Amino acid sequence: MRVVIAGAGAVGTFLADDLAASGHEVLLLEKNLEAAERAPCQAAVELRGADACEVDVLLEARLDTADVVVAATGDDEDNLVISLLAKQEFAVPRVIARVNHPKNHWLFNETWGVDIAVSTPHLLSALVEEAVSVGSLVRLLHFEGGNARLVEVTLAEGSPASGGTIADLGLPRGATVVAVVRDGHVVVPRGDTAVDVGDEVLLLVTGDSEDEVRRLLVAP
Repeated sequence: MRVVIAGAGAVGTFLADDLAASGHEVLLLEKNLEAAERAPCQAAVELRGADACEVDVLLEARLDTADVVVAATGDDEDNLVISLLAKQEFAVPRVIARVNHPKNHWLFNETWGVDIAVSTPHLLSALVEEAVSVGSLVRLLHFEGGNARLVEVTLAEGSPASGGTIADLGLPRGATVVAVVRDGHVVVPRGDTAVDVGDEVLLLVTGDSEDEVRRLLVAP
């Protein structure tokens, strides 16, 4: 897989090294030449001092051959421009963008060419909520512009799902159980997998099915 990452800060550098260590072809772009030269990247990572907001730079980087583009700079405006160019000018299949300021999260959508927006504050908020919430549906991750979501429900007393099996849930077409965590162990779900109070149920749902999933799993 060929990955082009814009931004050689702590996030971009770590991501580049991690992907290169897994055998992927990685190109890291950084407009601040001094920062680019200081970036402690593996030898397998190709590092260029260039502004990823410039079309000529992206042409030279052969962005049309990239499988994934990651806009990971510390500037939201730059990340939006990079995402839009990657998607509209170079038809990159997957564009992932870093959201630096939480209030800008609403901008990072398909209109700007973003397939997945990663906002650290939102992720932390979801993880904290997941850690302390029992009996409520918690959104952990958003995919495909927010239409597909990874959600979690820790079954509480009175949950309509407790004591039954996954097949008994009658989940809508836009939802599927991807894992059940019980006593610290992950259970790969099957139709006859039983769920009960205290189980942490992870589901992939669409926006249209979320309310129905909440009705089926969350106690009134």
